[in-house]
Amino acid sequence: MAKQKQMIHVLSFLFLVLLCGCESKEEVRVGLVLDFESVVGDLSSSYLSMAVSDFYAENANYKTRISLIPRDSNHDVVAAASAAIDLIDNEEVIAIIGPQSSSQAKFVIDLGGKVQVPIISFSATSPSLCPIESPYFLRTTLDDSAQLKAIAAIVRAYGWREIILIYEDTDYGNALTPYLTDIFQEYDTRMPYRSVIPPYSDEDGISKELEKLKAMSTKIFLVHMTASIGSKFFVLAEQAGMMTEGYAWIVTDGLSSLLDPVSSIAIDSMQGVLGIRPYIPALKKLENFTARWRKNDRLKNLNLFGLWAYDTVWAVAKAVETVGIVQSGFLKKNVSTGGVDLATLGISEMGPRLFTTILSTKFQGLSGNFTLVQGQLQASTFEVFNVIGKTERIIGYWTPEKGLSRDLNDKSIELSSSTNTLKAAIWPGDTTDQPQKLRIGVPKRTGFSQFIDARNDPQTNKTIVSGFCADVFLEVVDKLPFPLPYEFIPYEKDGHNAGTYDELLYEIYLQNYDAVVGDTTIVANRSLYVDFTLPYTESGVSMLVSMKDNEKKNIWIFLKPLSLDLWVTTSVVFIFTGLVIWVLEHRLNTDFRGPPDQQLGMIFWFSFSTLVFSQREKIVSNWSRFVLIIWFFVVLILTQSYTASLASMLTVKRLKPSFADVREIRNNGYYVGYQKDSFVKELLTKQLYIDPSKLRAYTTPEEYHVALSKGSHNGGVAAIFDEIPYINVFLAKYCSGYTMVGPTYKTAGFGFAFALKSPLVRYMSRSILNVTEDEDKMEAITLKNFGRPITCEDGGGTTDYSGSLGVYSFGGLFIITGVASVSSLLIYIFQFLYSHWPASDIGHPEGPFWSKIVELAKHFDQKDLSSHIFKADQARVHPDNNPESIEHSRHHSRTSNEGVGVGVGDGEDEIHSSSGNDDDTSADAHNITEV
Repeated sequence: MAKQKQMIHVLSFLFLVLLCGCESKEEVRVGLVLDFESVVGDLSSSYLSMAVSDFYAENANYKTRISLIPRDSNHDVVAAASAAIDLIDNEEVIAIIGPQSSSQAKFVIDLGGKVQVPIISFSATSPSLCPIESPYFLRTTLDDSAQLKAIAAIVRAYGWREIILIYEDTDYGNALTPYLTDIFQEYDTRMPYRSVIPPYSDEDGISKELEKLKAMSTKIFLVHMTASIGSKFFVLAEQAGMMTEGYAWIVTDGLSSLLDPVSSIAIDSMQGVLGIRPYIPALKKLENFTARWRKNDRLKNLNLFGLWAYDTVWAVAKAVETVGIVQSGFLKKNVSTGGVDLATLGISEMGPRLFTTILSTKFQGLSGNFTLVQGQLQASTFEVFNVIGKTERIIGYWTPEKGLSRDLNDKSIELSSSTNTLKAAIWPGDTTDQPQKLRIGVPKRTGFSQFIDARNDPQTNKTIVSGFCADVFLEVVDKLPFPLPYEFIPYEKDGHNAGTYDELLYEIYLQNYDAVVGDTTIVANRSLYVDFTLPYTESGVSMLVSMKDNEKKNIWIFLKPLSLDLWVTTSVVFIFTGLVIWVLEHRLNTDFRGPPDQQLGMIFWFSFSTLVFSQREKIVSNWSRFVLIIWFFVVLILTQSYTASLASMLTVKRLKPSFADVREIRNNGYYVGYQKDSFVKELLTKQLYIDPSKLRAYTTPEEYHVALSKGSHNGGVAAIFDEIPYINVFLAKYCSGYTMVGPTYKTAGFGFAFALKSPLVRYMSRSILNVTEDEDKMEAITLKNFGRPITCEDGGGTTDYSGSLGVYSFGGLFIITGVASVSSLLIYIFQFLYSHWPASDIGHPEGPFWSKIVELAKHFDQKDLSSHIFKADQARVHPDNNPESIEHSRHHSRTSNEGVGVGVGDGEDEIHSSSGNDDDTSADAHNITEV
């Protein structure tokens, strides 16, 4: 069959030469190495024949004519190499068009470089073949890596963060894999799996691989195959049920450029597939060619590789005419006795000139502008198509300048990837719903629905999710630089049980969900199987207890304003101040004299009477007045503070927590509550060492209220441990009677959970920062779900648990009054000793020390008649102003003082006598006063 086709092409060429005229033309032989049994080889042979015919029909005056010498490589690398050697050695071709595949081209390129024969391929697209590194190699097609940015833009436009690469295990397939890995990594798209299909796989092998792909959570596939394998693959994919709703397929230009030649069965199996291929401008020349092409019933739509083959022939023919090549042999034949053909090959005489000329050749071909840059074609525009029925519908374009756009005339520049930049696509399953939506699990809870609430809409049969966490998630998604399709799926264990949050998060690890949105707290052990975003709330675990108010029922409440230490300190200072005043007034003031029991009572009476400023005793000493000035100030502060504190206790509702320390609850064996299905249970048992048998789970704020109201002994709990956001919601509803006490056990807060190493985590975290830093937006979300803070109708109550005033609050006052009292007392004692110590040495200058002390004490107990107070009293006894009365009074005073002096010198009897006389004198003076 292949030989028959070759003969047909040769006869066609000879016939065309005859048609061009009878003038003799110089024939130039050009080798052609193709797989004529393949789709590309079969089509390309037709394009090549038409190219030769069209070129010389248009350029009949050219003096040269190229003659294509075909060789079939039979899908074999060795056969391709052998064909190239035969063409060079036996046919002495000046250039070789081909080989067809990248694997065949490797050896042939090296051979061409050795003999300086240009190797021109219009179908070897592997990036591993680099014209810069391979002399005499020209690629008149596109490098496969040219399409990578366009493919990545499509993936990003639809918000797909994971994609599975499926490629054939050939040089064509393997060469592009590292480039795809790099571009997807640059765009933060994961490739969790790469499927390799051997080129000669049977249907069973491909079907097994498809079943493996079907079991994976990722439903987005990128297929990089040639037409021969790709056609069979998609037929089997449809049979495996993978061309249905929920799947998305993208094909590279290696397959999309050949969609028309594949069988109708393969096309029917590819419904909804997206493809990318180089954009071919609609030129007049192309329209004419298309019309002639379709006249042949066997040839229908155009093929990109055929167009590149057509332009390749034109480029070679132009270069041959420009160089003016006359067919010649090879120079510098190597002579070898080994009989190896490679050793006998020479160097082409015209090869270098032809290579340089083709490299600089420029013209407008069927595929557009033919220009080789660094030895290969450069494409600037790709078109994105969608397979619908028997045709491909163009849904957009990609250019390096604008990125994706709906049409090429759109002057706007794509600032961010979005599905708005492409027309609506019809996906597998004949649906417009975008496949591979993010499967988001949401907790289905009965309490605290302000945070997350998932319910089913009976009219639309869709899940409606609301609440604080859902609203934050929607705002975060809106801030993403790409669209993120998603669907909420309520989590129910066994069809009815809500399950724990740990179980919900583990569903991500099991690939049942892609993410979890809800009031999920970031905890260390959970991060072992999921990745969390940054938190969008602050959190922590604290203790919720009831309040008690029993102060008004306490008969000893009047003692509560002051602490015990302040009561004791105040009493001591009272007594000390009374003692100081008694010492300072005793010798001068008759109100502070009398029998010992009366004087002791006076000390207590006077000091405590100052508390209400009800003292009646007259103060005569200036030092006493100084002490009392300071003391009255202290008493004023103390009484006012006491009055204010007591009034507050009696009139203001003063609440006190039932328990302030978890140790008290634990030691007494009280019951403790926690939120059902929460991680707090583990914190209570492993960190706070609460007996698991003493734990009780609750779900709603109403259950919290009932449990705390009953108390631990009546079927309730002594305290409830929960995260602060939930406690705040509870306190907003039950604003009085409960409080949050004790230390706060820090947690990281609420976050969204994704699969491990998910590229979405970074984008979501950055978006969370943008949302949480917007105070107005966060306040609006908070008000929407929680409302404004509620003020209790009873005005609430103060929770100042340490209501008693302490010593420290009045320490400065006590220091001031203490210094004033002690300093006044010391000064008075010093003056007294200074005045009376010498007199005590007259009688017994060498007497015992204690006898002197006793004698001083007796002196202290006597009146200080030299004081102006007693002088005024004697003046009242002798009210007449005659000299004799005054003199008599003075003489009586001297006699009394002399008597005191004699008493001290004559012994104890004299002392008693003097004392008795003194008392008599006082009595007489008192009687005289009464008269």
